[in-house]
Amino acid sequence: MIKLSPSILACDFSSFGTEIKKVEYAGAEYLHIDVMDGHFVPNISFGLPIVETARKCSDMVLDVHLMISNPEEYIDRFAAAGADIITFHYEACNNQAQLIDKIHALGKKAGISIKPNTPAFVLESFLPKLDLVLIMTVEPGFGGQKLIPETVDKIGEVAQMCRKLGCSPEIEADGGITPENVGALVKKGATVIVAGSAVFRAENPKEAIEKFKSIT
Repeated sequence: MIKLSPSILACDFSSFGTEIKKVEYAGAEYLHIDVMDGHFVPNISFGLPIVETARKCSDMVLDVHLMISNPEEYIDRFAAAGADIITFHYEACNNQAQLIDKIHALGKKAGISIKPNTPAFVLESFLPKLDLVLIMTVEPGFGGQKLIPETVDKIGEVAQMCRKLGCSPEIEADGGITPENVGALVKKGATVIVAGSAVFRAENPKEAIEKFKSIT
């Protein structure tokens, strides 16, 4: 069964702690935190204080997605803030293997993400060391976008490479995912689904999460 990682981009920040508890009690395993710097992506979102606050509010797995330039400068601080999984972008640095090792040395799980136009094969050499691969199914930077159909096959490519290499990182899909299209992603090999509005803004988040999982 897939895991759900609701994105706090879609939550009501006037009741942040309550919003987190809402999706935790609804059955979500992870909490997705998109960190944007206004440089690597054309938007600014959250920083270290939000991760620290989320850690105080819940024991959920904090799935921190760094959409920032120079991620190597911030890994230590996000680890100390309470991140459980730290995912950086392949396109944001040239020292990916060293960053994976650094994250592991801090006792955290390591992930790499790629944008829609980045080919899946760039990940092959890193897959045996990774705990998670995040495939962006929209252009990173903003919530509420529609899934780009061409990205679905990329999940299958990553899953096939993992089978060939005999490794099994989680394969996470993020962007424009709904109960109507999640089945195609899971069929290709996605094991973690990031959903924002479809969970946080649902009338009944528990039913929304159950619907995602029932399709798979």
